[in-house]
Amino acid sequence: MLVLVTGNAKQLAAARKRLTTLANHEKLLGRLHYDFESDASTWKDALSGDPSRAQFKFIIPDEFGQKGEIVKALPLKISLSELGKALVQANDHFAKTVEKKNYRHHVQKGKRQGIEWTMPMEFGEDRDGDGKIDHRGGQRQ
Repeated sequence: MLVLVTGNAKQLAAARKRLTTLANHEKLLGRLHYDFESDASTWKDALSGDPSRAQFKFIIPDEFGQKGEIVKALPLKISLSELGKALVQANDHFAKTVEKKNYRHHVQKGKRQGIEWTMPMEFGEDRDGDGKIDHRGGQRQ
């Protein structure tokens, strides 16, 4: 499940700090994907549901993650305890209702259906810390 946090830059910074505590909770660690977006044009066409801007939006993706449905939206000012409960409940519901995928079969099915996806980030590592992907191997020893 994806948690999309929408709002202006100041709201997103505050929400990111609040979510950091919850994302490391034992019932949530590594189970949800989080994204922060201040530009509604990047997501509103791919999602069905409430398009209001400043919210925590819980999204169930379609089979190949190309589109999604907003199944729950909460205000950014919700208490941490209420947000934590909602995240745990949403994750539990998602885990019980969405069928697990076999990666190989899933990729094969997508290829047969002509579904393509390009990573928004380059593949590779920034080994020298200059902020750019290094396309050559590291130094030989």
